[in-house]
Amino acid sequence: MPVLNRLADTAEELATWRRYLHENPELLYDLPKTTTFVAQKLKDFGCDEVVEGIGRSGIVAVIRGQGEGDRVIGLRADMDALPVTEVTGLPYASLTPGRMHACGHDGHTTMLLGAARHLAETRAFSGTAILVFQPAEEGGGGGKAMIEDGLMERFGIQEVYGMHNLPGLPVGRFAMRPGPIMASADYLYITVDGRGAHAAKPNEGVDVVLTGSAIVNAVQQVVARNLDPLASGVVSITKFHAGEADNVLPPAAELAGTLRSLGTETRLMLRERVTEVATAVGAAYGAKVTVRIKEGYPTTLNHPAQTVFAQEVATDVAGEMQVDPAAPPLMAAEDFAYMLEQRPGAYIFIGNGPSAGLHHPGYNFADEALPHGASYWVRLVEKAMPLA
Repeated sequence: MPVLNRLADTAEELATWRRYLHENPELLYDLPKTTTFVAQKLKDFGCDEVVEGIGRSGIVAVIRGQGEGDRVIGLRADMDALPVTEVTGLPYASLTPGRMHACGHDGHTTMLLGAARHLAETRAFSGTAILVFQPAEEGGGGGKAMIEDGLMERFGIQEVYGMHNLPGLPVGRFAMRPGPIMASADYLYITVDGRGAHAAKPNEGVDVVLTGSAIVNAVQQVVARNLDPLASGVVSITKFHAGEADNVLPPAAELAGTLRSLGTETRLMLRERVTEVATAVGAAYGAKVTVRIKEGYPTTLNHPAQTVFAQEVATDVAGEMQVDPAAPPLMAAEDFAYMLEQRPGAYIFIGNGPSAGLHHPGYNFADEALPHGASYWVRLVEKAMPLA
């Protein structure tokens, strides 16, 4: 089954929905325009249930098939935008300065809405489809919040599937892999306390800029010399704040960044060694170093059987030559990981063509991908829960 004719015929309407969402980006859990739009569409489609306020501002739609099947499959899309200033110059660019859909969640939401309408109209499946519209993926842990609000148990979800667009992958193509497909991400905060002094008399102080610079260099060696060369890990220092005057050695400095990995063992090692190295370097320079690590999203781990199934579904939609079943993982993080810790499932990528990268101010979701993604969702439900 290639892209569904019904979805191809409504591609322009899907693009209109997506562009409305793009014009009205909202952050984290504060999604009044987005959730109002999504909930009303789902009610108009005739979904059996539309439940709002799951995980603060998440929405769950229930669509029951025609048969007597007892399987329950969950499909998830994220809704929130990013605190980024858009520079695309598009006629439907963000109407809110400092906010934009720079990760394509407007497209993800639209694809699942397109699938919801088709599934509610045709009901050519046996069992129950649960459509999850999640808030706060961009650092807010909205997936975890929905789980803690009883998402899996309340709606009886047995398997769960997610999808994200991927710039550089041609439109109409899909990619996935079993096991780790997205990295864990922990947030690193380092405080360096020294002793301030006049820039002309550095011997009277403890230089926190020099100490912090040494720490930046030293923690990179954790990946180079403590990590198994066949494993994957990234230490990135992204902030370094110290001082206010050009002739004064400041008394303190603050560094921040992230630790990323594709496995629990590597994750724990990075936390331990970065803390040890930063503290030891500080002591060597005569400074006191305090390291704080805030736990972020875990590794997104695809379940083998469900990943094979997702590959089969994508092949039905796009053809075997358009599906990569062994795509390399990304070192970005994704809170769909929490859902895959609760239920078996798979997270896959859909092509966004030659667009700007994710989180880039010039990014835009490819409207041509909308029928492909919506068809994938419909085919997944119908193939997982076929009518007798």
